[in-house]
Amino acid sequence: MRKRRTAVLAGPTAPSPTTSPGSTPTTTPAATRSRRFLCLWATVLTMLVGTVMGTVALAPPGHAATAFTSTVVNQNGGNCLDVPGSSTADGVQLIQWSCHGEANQTFTFTPVAGTTDQYGIGTSAGGKCVAVNGASGADNATIVQRTCGSGADQKFRLVPVTVGGTSNVFSVQAVHSGKCVAPAGDSSAENTGLVQSPCTNAMSRTWRLPTFAGSSGPTTPPTTPPTTPPAKTVRVYWLKPSDVPFDQRYPDGIANVMREAQRYYRQELGKTFTLNSPVVEVVNGDHPRSWYENTPNGGDRYWWTVTNMQNELARKFALGNPDSRWLNVGEISAEGEGAGGGGNTGWVILSGHDANGAAGTSGEPMNRWYGGMVHELGHSFGLPDSSSTDGTPMSASFYDYPNTHFSQSQKNQILNGPYGGFLS
Repeated sequence: MRKRRTAVLAGPTAPSPTTSPGSTPTTTPAATRSRRFLCLWATVLTMLVGTVMGTVALAPPGHAATAFTSTVVNQNGGNCLDVPGSSTADGVQLIQWSCHGEANQTFTFTPVAGTTDQYGIGTSAGGKCVAVNGASGADNATIVQRTCGSGADQKFRLVPVTVGGTSNVFSVQAVHSGKCVAPAGDSSAENTGLVQSPCTNAMSRTWRLPTFAGSSGPTTPPTTPPTTPPAKTVRVYWLKPSDVPFDQRYPDGIANVMREAQRYYRQELGKTFTLNSPVVEVVNGDHPRSWYENTPNGGDRYWWTVTNMQNELARKFALGNPDSRWLNVGEISAEGEGAGGGGNTGWVILSGHDANGAAGTSGEPMNRWYGGMVHELGHSFGLPDSSSTDGTPMSASFYDYPNTHFSQSQKNQILNGPYGGFLS
């Protein structure tokens, strides 16, 4: 079991009223740090209403159809198109499910000859093709897999959708009916069956294809700068060192972890926090990975990487520690020997191990990362570690996520704590 520690985080103090944006706030030395089990980042998926993704606008297609293989990620909750149970049977209704990257969530898009934006969609697990059941033109007709054929009910048009800070987003429109693939009832819940519905700008009716056109995904981060979030927002950053290539899996994965934590807090407290839009701000680091890992910052090497990250974020965004405007979550793709991360009131700072887990590149179960983020956010909302493994996420019970629950005392501490007013 990987051990992590809770810190009274070293880093910037709250800027004085005279501190100008972009100036370097005063830093304070690390205070007493106690050892604890850290919940490692959770990735992937939640029941969040799609408004967090920002304004959506349809854009005309401007590319020739090219074969590619991709997962298909719904933009209202982050679940993936899925062949349930890896079934090979005709007529099985497709669903959305937490993303895990296995074959039953992998689809091959083959261009329809003579078109620029139409595809047949093959199911890698079932060896079938995606179709509208019975070639129906009706609302709520189910989306199924069938033996591949040439019918219009197995042809889908990818209509590009513009979403600030996110690339490769489309509505998936059945050619024969002009309707779009969506989870039934526009639900964000996993295990929801897919149907066809009238095409709208609703996030539930849009899908991200990470490897659209067969590329390895975008190589540069989105160019649209994020706007300053409203007060009382949980603000999330992925700091990419200067020698680390951009990989969309990281902001996507971290965002999904945050959405799942958001869902869990509502489940437990009846209230939850607000996320920025886009959820994750991609920050191009000033230094290569080795600088963050090897530049001393306090006497304990465990904290060097994440504290170097925290100080850079504080300088670039004029953040305090804590900051009364935002609760801040920082993640960096760097770690170093013996490095880790943790959480304290108003901040979560985590290193490369956790980023990899959120992005789905670590090979470890996603619930570990979900439970980890719930745990660290508990610290940021003011909770201490539990003194024993007591079934709450503030103990090693976070490894049992989602089968872990806050105690009534912990709920009261969060709601009455320094960031309780952030919950609604």
